[in-house]
Amino acid sequence: MENKSNRAAMEFSLNYQSNVTTHTDRWFVEKIDFWRDFFPGNMEEGVKNLHEHETYSENFAPGTLVPPFLERNIVQFPSKLFAMPGSGKPIPPSPGRFYPKGFAWKGLNTFPEDMTPCRIVDVTETTLTADINHPLAEFALTIEAKLKKHLNPVTQRGGSIHDIAELITADGPGMQVPSTSFRDVLAHHYPFGRENEADDTSFYASPRLVHHLDQTARQHVQNTYQRLLKPGEKILDLMSSWQSHLPDSLRDCDVTGLGLNEEELRQNKQLSSYTLHNLNNHPELPYPDQSFDAVICTVSIEYLSQPYEVMKEISRVLRKNGTCIIIISDRWFPGKQILPWSDLHPFERQGLVVDYFISRKSFSHLQTESIRGYPRPVDDAHFMSMRYADPIFAVWGVKTS
Repeated sequence: MENKSNRAAMEFSLNYQSNVTTHTDRWFVEKIDFWRDFFPGNMEEGVKNLHEHETYSENFAPGTLVPPFLERNIVQFPSKLFAMPGSGKPIPPSPGRFYPKGFAWKGLNTFPEDMTPCRIVDVTETTLTADINHPLAEFALTIEAKLKKHLNPVTQRGGSIHDIAELITADGPGMQVPSTSFRDVLAHHYPFGRENEADDTSFYASPRLVHHLDQTARQHVQNTYQRLLKPGEKILDLMSSWQSHLPDSLRDCDVTGLGLNEEELRQNKQLSSYTLHNLNNHPELPYPDQSFDAVICTVSIEYLSQPYEVMKEISRVLRKNGTCIIIISDRWFPGKQILPWSDLHPFERQGLVVDYFISRKSFSHLQTESIRGYPRPVDDAHFMSMRYADPIFAVWGVKTS
């Protein structure tokens, strides 16, 4: 039967391939209006008659959903024109980093409020070179639309309009593709410092039996683990706490937790065993080679001061064809995150985690996934001040050598 409703809740997945990584960026739209909203290509015809849980996908050549890559968008300008808006004081940018164009509005012929990203690609004593092309300009893109729920039809009386192509390509997708120059800059500040360098064992001495993500975000984490992990596997939950965020379908897994607070680990009913261990003091994992089928780390990787050493250890304790999954969000204990973390765009943080994997030649089939746009639960403590649920950014790979 043909769908007669003009509205639906939909999730759009943007899929693309960079040189070493497959990327999926998901964005949920609570209210799509098939008669009002703008869809790219032939998507309008493809999605308006979908039934619930059906999908439609369409491929787009580079430069179709976003403006095409142009060499003239590589712009050089005096470094003194790069400054924090309102201060007028020049700041030193890092090569490979993305910054709002408004930071260099005079050099880029824009305006101070311009928040669209540009990537600094070269720095000299007197000049900066910025790539102002869209981060996705050179990628072939695929959009997959999934109809989640039909909504009651309404009479058209005006209102907001969604431009689907703009909505799902804005504010970050493409920025998680890491650059070599960014890694070179980070190397000068490694091991990573933190604002609060007090001993971690003391900081985490008192148990914190609270959720660090809202309920919707926690469900997305569980769904991710359900897709990527298998029943019966031996799993290491790295930097574990009182919950491992594993779905009930993985109850028969053997899960080892490694963390800093014994009471939190004891409260975790999903753990088969646990180890107290401070990775910032001793990045070596206290397990034999090839001990685990999978390693997971949920919203904690940002606290590691030596993540590249820990990644080497993860590779060592994983069995061949084992999976490592690292999930981050935009919430952390202030002061305990590594110093670059809070200054990075959320997608750049995901790109930094991608670089952790790339540093180990033993990982392949690298993938990233972001999940954004879902409404925050009405019973959440932050409901009145935050419209969307906590975003989820996952990176995973398979140990193949």
